Amino acid sequence: MKRLMSTAVLILTMAAPAWADVTIRQAAAGKGLGKSGKSTEVTYLKGSKMRTETISGSRTQVTILDLDAQKMYSFDLKKKEADVWDMQAMAADMNKAVDTSAMTASVKPNGQTKEIAGKTASGYDLEIEVPMTMGGPGGPAMTMKMTGPIWVVKDAPGTRDYASFYKTAAEKGAFFGDPDAAKGSPGQARAMAEMYRQLAQIGGFPYGQEIQISVGGGGPMAGLMSKLGGMSMSTFVESVETGTLADDLFAPPADYKLKTRK
Repeated sequence: MKRLMSTAVLILTMAAPAWADVTIRQAAAGKGLGKSGKSTEVTYLKGSKMRTETISGSRTQVTILDLDAQKMYSFDLKKKEADVWDMQAMAADMNKAVDTSAMTASVKPNGQTKEIAGKTASGYDLEIEVPMTMGGPGGPAMTMKMTGPIWVVKDAPGTRDYASFYKTAAEKGAFFGDPDAAKGSPGQARAMAEMYRQLAQIGGFPYGQEIQISVGGGGPMAGLMSKLGGMSMSTFVESVETGTLADDLFAPPADYKLKTRK
């Protein structure tokens, strides 16, 4: 009997997907407001913490999310200081400008496939619309729209950890990207958060994204945005690795000066 129980435990242990820390390297490109640029993004995941390094030329900008502590840290590696954001307070401010109850979102399979970083990814068409007001309540009404194909791999290393992180992030109302940019464009930040929530529900790993962002509505600001043209951004995975990551990777260095931001 003991031998049978031991065998059963061994089989279950071998069958269950192992939790692991994940390192993702991606090539990113973006265009909007008359500017364009390319960068490399390295993302580290460890449980409920994420660190993203955006490398553009000689500059490396770091963003750290700690979902348990509800803190976001942002800093330039060349400076000995870091901004600290309260994610709950940020989310509350953003919700004043964005009507999440009227947001619509869909991620539907399109039947296409694409080879990315040695994996066959399945195509999904994304469409998200987020009503918002520019400058907070009482400002001009606008609609942020995000569309484009997303290429998803469901058997990639670290998929379970990736989906778990973004599921938790969605439950806690987290947002992603540069916090100053999120405050300036809350509709886009909320649309991005919803995109990741949808992907977590699919249970796959987005190896590629080709996103178009447009803003519509009345008033001079919407007209100006329309004249400047839409924005676009793309990211494609170059490599995914699993392996233990040090805890201190998910906090600013001990000698950095911390500055609380609102």
